[in-house]
Amino acid sequence: MSKQIWNIDGAHSEIGFKVRHMMITNVNGIFNSYTATMAADATDFSDAEISFEADIDSVSTRNEQRDGHLKGEEFFNAAQFPKINFKSTSFNKTGDGLYTMKGMFNMHGVEKEVSMNVEFTGTVVDPWGQVKSGFEITGSLNRSEFGLTWNATSEDGSIVLDEVIKLALNVQMIKQV
Repeated sequence: MSKQIWNIDGAHSEIGFKVRHMMITNVNGIFNSYTATMAADATDFSDAEISFEADIDSVSTRNEQRDGHLKGEEFFNAAQFPKINFKSTSFNKTGDGLYTMKGMFNMHGVEKEVSMNVEFTGTVVDPWGQVKSGFEITGSLNRSEFGLTWNATSEDGSIVLDEVIKLALNVQMIKQV
């Protein structure tokens, strides 16, 4: 039996990240172009299989110069590695509406297993009859493990960018009929 397919609602989802800058504040960013699908039979999504892809050229930190730097060779190198990909390998229920999702994350030509926390925030039928389910996903990864090693030091000797990237995704998925 094939699983029920859900696609991301790009108009009501946000794929975000943040990184500590100058070790005193965070710089936040989002990806504006992405796709995601989920396949699940269980009503509690405990058997969910998730795949995700984001276009590097769509990265936005609300600063054109910084976005250009991120897309360039010192960071994502969008010309050589135009996409970030994720494919889940497990989706385990840990509590009421809480899950741990593990999967293979591919960025900058490097693939590693990552683990993320998922909160299922509910299912509703929208005014147009579409069944939608919401999820909040958080996690972190070490950017240098994916070949994103650029950094600099400030006058006092502290580093400009933290190694840890925090992920924050707010996602609405639409049940396909």
